[in-house]
Amino acid sequence: MAENLEIEFKTMLSQTEYQQLIAHYQLTANDFKTQTNSYFDTPDFQLKAKNCGLRIRRYEASAEYTLKTPAVSGLLETTDTLTRACADAILQSNVLPITGHVFEKLIELGIHSSQLIKTGELTTKRAEFHIKEGFLAIDQSWAENLHDYELELEVQDTTTTSADFLQFLDSFNLPYRPAKNKISRMIEAKN
Repeated sequence: MAENLEIEFKTMLSQTEYQQLIAHYQLTANDFKTQTNSYFDTPDFQLKAKNCGLRIRRYEASAEYTLKTPAVSGLLETTDTLTRACADAILQSNVLPITGHVFEKLIELGIHSSQLIKTGELTTKRAEFHIKEGFLAIDQSWAENLHDYELELEVQDTTTTSADFLQFLDSFNLPYRPAKNKISRMIEAKN
Protein backbone atom coordinates (compact mmCIF):
# COMPACT_ATOMS: atom_id res chain seq x y z
CA MET A 1 0.00 0.00 0.00
CA ALA A 2 1.13 3.46 -0.76
CA GLU A 3 -0.30 6.64 0.64
CA ASN A 4 0.89 9.89 -0.77
CA LEU A 5 -0.18 13.48 -1.00
CA GLU A 6 -1.01 14.60 -4.53
CA ILE A 7 -0.69 18.33 -5.23
CA GLU A 8 -1.31 19.03 -8.88
CA PHE A 9 -2.23 21.81 -11.23
CA LYS A 10 -3.85 21.14 -14.57
CA THR A 11 -5.18 22.75 -17.67
CA MET A 12 -7.00 21.54 -20.75
CA LEU A 13 -5.09 21.76 -24.03
CA SER A 14 -6.09 22.08 -27.64
CA GLN A 15 -4.73 19.46 -30.03
CA THR A 16 -2.32 22.07 -31.43
CA GLU A 17 -1.03 22.96 -27.94
CA TYR A 18 -0.66 19.25 -27.15
CA GLN A 19 1.46 18.81 -30.30
CA GLN A 20 3.47 21.93 -29.39
CA LEU A 21 4.43 20.40 -26.02
CA ILE A 22 5.32 17.06 -27.63
CA ALA A 23 7.63 18.90 -30.05
CA HIS A 24 9.15 21.08 -27.31
CA TYR A 25 10.01 18.11 -25.09
CA GLN A 26 10.99 16.00 -28.14
CA LEU A 27 8.68 13.16 -27.15
CA THR A 28 8.36 10.05 -29.27
CA ALA A 29 5.81 7.24 -29.30
CA ASN A 30 8.08 5.34 -26.87
CA ASP A 31 7.62 8.10 -24.27
CA PHE A 32 3.88 7.45 -24.07
CA LYS A 33 2.24 4.68 -22.03
CA THR A 34 -1.41 3.71 -22.18
CA GLN A 35 -3.50 3.32 -19.05
CA THR A 36 -7.17 2.49 -18.68
CA ASN A 37 -9.06 3.81 -15.66
CA SER A 38 -12.27 2.15 -14.52
CA TYR A 39 -14.16 4.44 -12.12
CA PHE A 40 -16.54 3.48 -9.32
CA ASP A 41 -19.11 5.20 -7.13
CA THR A 42 -22.41 4.40 -5.48
CA PRO A 43 -25.51 4.73 -7.69
CA ASP A 44 -26.27 8.05 -5.92
CA PHE A 45 -22.63 9.29 -6.21
CA GLN A 46 -21.74 9.32 -2.50
CA LEU A 47 -17.99 9.39 -3.26
CA LYS A 48 -18.40 12.36 -5.59
CA ALA A 49 -20.42 14.16 -2.88
CA LYS A 50 -17.43 13.71 -0.53
CA ASN A 51 -15.03 14.98 -3.26
CA CYS A 52 -13.51 11.51 -3.49
CA GLY A 53 -12.65 9.36 -6.49
CA LEU A 54 -12.14 5.61 -6.82
CA ARG A 55 -10.52 3.83 -9.73
CA ILE A 56 -8.77 0.73 -10.92
CA ARG A 57 -5.97 1.76 -13.25
CA ARG A 58 -4.67 -0.93 -15.60
CA TYR A 59 -1.33 -0.72 -17.37
CA GLU A 60 0.00 -3.27 -19.83
CA ALA A 61 1.46 -5.58 -17.16
CA SER A 62 0.24 -4.22 -13.80
CA ALA A 63 -2.63 -2.43 -12.09
CA GLU A 64 -3.52 -0.39 -9.02
CA TYR A 65 -6.64 0.28 -6.98
CA THR A 66 -6.70 3.91 -5.79
CA LEU A 67 -8.98 6.02 -3.64
CA LYS A 68 -8.43 9.79 -3.68
CA THR A 69 -9.73 11.73 -0.68
CA PRO A 70 -9.47 15.46 0.14
CA ALA A 71 -6.50 16.60 2.23
CA VAL A 72 -5.50 20.00 3.63
CA SER A 73 -3.32 20.55 0.54
CA GLY A 74 -4.31 18.50 -2.50
CA LEU A 75 -5.58 14.94 -2.33
CA LEU A 76 -4.53 11.92 -0.31
CA GLU A 77 -4.10 8.90 -2.57
CA THR A 78 -4.48 5.48 -0.97
CA THR A 79 -3.34 2.76 -3.35
CA ASP A 80 -3.28 -1.04 -3.29
CA THR A 81 -1.11 -2.65 -5.97
CA LEU A 82 -2.81 -5.34 -8.07
CA THR A 83 -1.63 -7.73 -10.72
CA ARG A 84 -3.13 -7.11 -14.15
CA ALA A 85 -4.86 -10.52 -13.96
CA CYS A 86 -6.40 -9.63 -10.58
CA ALA A 87 -7.65 -6.27 -11.87
CA ASP A 88 -9.14 -7.94 -14.96
CA ALA A 89 -10.89 -10.53 -12.75
CA ILE A 90 -12.32 -7.79 -10.50
CA LEU A 91 -13.67 -5.89 -13.48
CA GLN A 92 -15.10 -9.03 -15.07
CA SER A 93 -16.85 -10.11 -11.86
CA ASN A 94 -17.96 -6.58 -10.87
CA VAL A 95 -16.96 -7.40 -7.28
CA LEU A 96 -14.51 -4.97 -5.66
CA PRO A 97 -12.03 -6.13 -2.99
CA ILE A 98 -13.26 -6.48 0.58
CA THR A 99 -9.76 -6.37 2.04
CA GLY A 100 -6.86 -3.96 1.76
CA HIS A 101 -6.12 -0.34 2.57
CA VAL A 102 -8.53 1.09 -0.01
CA PHE A 103 -11.35 -1.07 1.44
CA GLU A 104 -10.51 0.14 4.96
CA LYS A 105 -10.50 3.78 3.83
CA LEU A 106 -13.88 3.29 2.11
CA ILE A 107 -15.29 1.90 5.39
CA GLU A 108 -13.99 5.03 7.19
CA LEU A 109 -16.02 7.03 4.65
CA GLY A 110 -19.11 4.93 5.47
CA ILE A 111 -19.11 3.15 2.10
CA HIS A 112 -18.85 -0.63 1.66
CA SER A 113 -17.39 -2.05 -1.55
CA SER A 114 -20.65 -3.91 -2.21
CA GLN A 115 -22.42 -0.54 -2.67
CA LEU A 116 -20.14 0.50 -5.53
CA ILE A 117 -20.80 0.20 -9.24
CA LYS A 118 -18.65 0.93 -12.26
CA THR A 119 -19.56 4.39 -13.54
CA GLY A 120 -17.37 4.35 -16.63
CA GLU A 121 -14.01 3.87 -18.20
CA LEU A 122 -11.43 6.24 -19.67
CA THR A 123 -8.22 5.42 -21.56
CA THR A 124 -5.27 7.79 -21.50
CA LYS A 125 -2.09 7.89 -23.54
CA ARG A 126 0.35 9.64 -21.19
CA ALA A 127 3.91 10.90 -21.28
CA GLU A 128 5.24 11.81 -17.84
CA PHE A 129 8.63 13.06 -16.78
CA HIS A 130 10.43 15.31 -14.31
CA ILE A 131 11.08 18.96 -15.08
CA LYS A 132 12.47 21.61 -12.73
CA GLU A 133 8.93 22.69 -11.71
CA GLY A 134 7.80 19.18 -10.78
CA PHE A 135 6.43 16.06 -12.47
CA LEU A 136 4.78 16.82 -15.81
CA ALA A 137 2.13 14.66 -17.49
CA ILE A 138 0.88 15.29 -21.02
CA ASP A 139 -2.33 13.36 -21.68
CA GLN A 140 -4.64 12.46 -24.52
CA SER A 141 -7.78 10.73 -23.22
CA TRP A 142 -10.77 8.90 -24.67
CA ALA A 143 -14.05 7.76 -23.16
CA GLU A 144 -17.63 7.48 -24.38
CA ASN A 145 -18.34 10.77 -26.24
CA LEU A 146 -15.01 12.20 -25.01
CA HIS A 147 -11.63 12.92 -26.61
CA ASP A 148 -9.49 15.58 -24.94
CA TYR A 149 -5.98 16.80 -24.14
CA GLU A 150 -4.65 17.83 -20.75
CA LEU A 151 -1.47 18.95 -19.03
CA GLU A 152 -0.86 18.12 -15.36
CA LEU A 153 1.95 19.39 -13.17
CA GLU A 154 2.38 17.52 -9.90
CA VAL A 155 4.50 19.22 -7.24
CA GLN A 156 5.89 18.15 -3.87
CA ASP A 157 6.25 21.63 -2.43
CA THR A 158 3.04 22.75 -0.68
CA THR A 159 4.13 26.38 -1.15
CA THR A 160 3.80 26.10 -4.95
CA THR A 161 0.79 28.15 -5.98
CA SER A 162 -1.51 28.46 -8.95
CA ALA A 163 0.40 31.66 -9.79
CA ASP A 164 3.54 29.52 -10.24
CA PHE A 165 1.58 27.22 -12.55
CA LEU A 166 0.26 30.17 -14.56
CA GLN A 167 3.83 31.42 -14.94
CA PHE A 168 4.82 27.98 -16.26
CA LEU A 169 1.93 28.10 -18.78
CA ASP A 170 2.97 31.62 -19.82
CA SER A 171 6.43 30.32 -20.69
CA PHE A 172 4.73 28.28 -23.45
CA ASN A 173 2.14 30.96 -24.32
CA LEU A 174 -0.55 28.55 -23.13
CA PRO A 175 -3.82 29.87 -21.73
CA TYR A 176 -5.19 28.45 -18.50
CA ARG A 177 -8.35 26.43 -19.08
CA PRO A 178 -9.78 24.90 -15.90
CA ALA A 179 -9.65 21.10 -16.03
CA LYS A 180 -12.15 19.05 -14.10
CA ASN A 181 -10.84 15.69 -12.98
CA LYS A 182 -11.03 12.82 -15.44
CA ILE A 183 -13.91 11.13 -13.58
CA SER A 184 -16.08 14.26 -13.86
CA ARG A 185 -15.23 14.78 -17.52
CA MET A 186 -15.98 11.14 -18.31
CA ILE A 187 -19.37 11.22 -16.52
CA GLU A 188 -20.38 14.57 -18.07
CA ALA A 189 -19.52 13.31 -21.56
CA LYS A 190 -21.75 10.24 -21.07
CA ASN A 191 -24.79 12.38 -20.21
